[in-house]
Amino acid sequence: MTQAGSRTDVSDGLLRGAVAMAPILLGVVPFGMIAGVAGVENGMTVLEACAFSLIAFAGASQIAALDLLGSGASVSVAVLTATVINLRFLMFSAAMAPHLQGQSLSGRILSSYILTDHAYAVSQARYVVEPAPRSKVRYYLGAAVSFWVVWQISTLVGALLGRGIPEVVPLAFAVPLSFLALMMPALTNLPAVTAAVVGGAIAVIWVDAPGNLGMLVGALLGTTAGYLHHRANARRSSG
Repeated sequence: MTQAGSRTDVSDGLLRGAVAMAPILLGVVPFGMIAGVAGVENGMTVLEACAFSLIAFAGASQIAALDLLGSGASVSVAVLTATVINLRFLMFSAAMAPHLQGQSLSGRILSSYILTDHAYAVSQARYVVEPAPRSKVRYYLGAAVSFWVVWQISTLVGALLGRGIPEVVPLAFAVPLSFLALMMPALTNLPAVTAAVVGGAIAVIWVDAPGNLGMLVGALLGTTAGYLHHRANARRSSG
């Protein structure tokens, strides 16, 4: 393969990932703006809010940490809370690792830094029909980097506008909508539906659990329920 052809393949892989992420980014914009607004409302300057977003880059846990710091909580409490909320990324990382083999150390660090629920879901959906390992890396980077760029820009806009955004504008409503946009296309079989129903029900029932543990427990039990349903189907098919 020529050098020009190689560059074309790389660009094509990155572009396909970014295009797949594009519809979801419509819901990410207000989510990122909320993070920017939360920063300035909790005493940060615009520069500090943007720097925090660059360092943390953690969506819901980023906002939770900002609220805790703004209410006078210690840094250790804010870090612990963000860590608990983000424990789901241990599962995401384990699932992504086989698809991103062969990357350098710097590449693995970059991939872990830009990993989000959205990039994970979009990439996993594509990997079902994308067998080539190298194109998997490009596709993931295209999806994840486009999300990162839009998130940082949205955070900056939110920080600049601050409290100037009218309360009647339902920014927060876009957050669950963006996650619903990820989930619905993945519900293609009964095990997936089982995982979604069980995980969602537990998360709703335990919505007031400390440290957002309801979401973590829901994710774990929902995944387990979906796996057990899949195993039961496989045993029935083989029997």
